[in-house]
Amino acid sequence: MLHIINKSPFQTTTLDTCLRMAQPGHGILFIEDGVYAATQGSAVQERLQAACANLSVFALQPDMDARGVTGKLIEGVTLVDYAGFVDLVEKFDTSHSWL
Repeated sequence: MLHIINKSPFQTTTLDTCLRMAQPGHGILFIEDGVYAATQGSAVQERLQAACANLSVFALQPDMDARGVTGKLIEGVTLVDYAGFVDLVEKFDTSHSWL
């Protein structure tokens, strides 16, 4: 399953809920304001880095670029472009958008 998160971890508790529900082998893709979770120094950095051990974690680079945080990417998070987003949706049999 691919979990897609578009809300900032400072706005909602969506990421915490997602991390509790995600199982090894699942993927998480951060888009829009969700990319703030993938930045160094965020309040969720330790939880996200721990999750990288069992989950594939991605962030949409155009959204990182638009927010000026690309240089703060957490180790273990992979940047993808729009074509990579499509590839992820094809790779995982199901997707869940967290609202």
